[in-house]
Amino acid sequence: MPIETYTLTDTHTHIYYHAGSEKLDEQLQRCFDNRIDRLFLPNVDNKSIQAVMETTKAYPAHCFPMLGLHPCSVKENYKQELKQIESALADHKVYAIGEIGLDLYWDKTTLAIQQDAFRIQVAWAKALNLPIDIHCREAFDELFVLLEELKDDKLFGILHCFTGNLEQAQRAIDLGFSLGIGGVVTYKKAGLDLVVKEIDLQHLVLETDAPYLAPTPYRGKENESSYLIHTAQKVADLHEISLTQLAQITTENSKRIFGI
Repeated sequence: MPIETYTLTDTHTHIYYHAGSEKLDEQLQRCFDNRIDRLFLPNVDNKSIQAVMETTKAYPAHCFPMLGLHPCSVKENYKQELKQIESALADHKVYAIGEIGLDLYWDKTTLAIQQDAFRIQVAWAKALNLPIDIHCREAFDELFVLLEELKDDKLFGILHCFTGNLEQAQRAIDLGFSLGIGGVVTYKKAGLDLVVKEIDLQHLVLETDAPYLAPTPYRGKENESSYLIHTAQKVADLHEISLTQLAQITTENSKRIFGI
């Protein structure tokens, strides 16, 4: 019998933290060994752009850059940071604006400037016909208000590291977003498995958010993109399909979103 082939896509990984090191090469080889051949890399601030670009230049057939300002990096000087990132967008081919969004877990006092930064970056995405890659923590209500405000036929992308309930999932989908499913779906008490089971696979993509949120059996340890295989198998099991089928569907979803 012929061996089934498939390609898995990690739609959100910070593997570039290891740019220029043996660890990067070793982690990517483990990805390739597990047929994880497509990785999308979001920076978090101006300082991380270089590492993203170094990594994507070293592995141009496998690693694809995004650029944006992470909400936790939105400080008093955010407009200056945004200008530098916007300048980098003119110099580099990217496949999404991200990661951007709202985070009220660490600091609620910056909500207004987080919202302003989000609006500015969504405008970039629309002008460039790019998706956005959204980080949302403790801020679903505020995020949905923003998305409703900005909604048009050019607003689309991924709600990265989705951990919400079924109602929130459906609302995001109705607004034109796919849900990025990571290691949390493998956690026994998280409840995300029950949500994912109810969502049509056409609305899902896979991710690791490495080095964060490692799936079971690596929970609590440093995550890496090769561990996507565990998340993929869990989602396949929830939908009672083969890993090959799940990989084909979610990778096609990622191609539709990113255009590559």
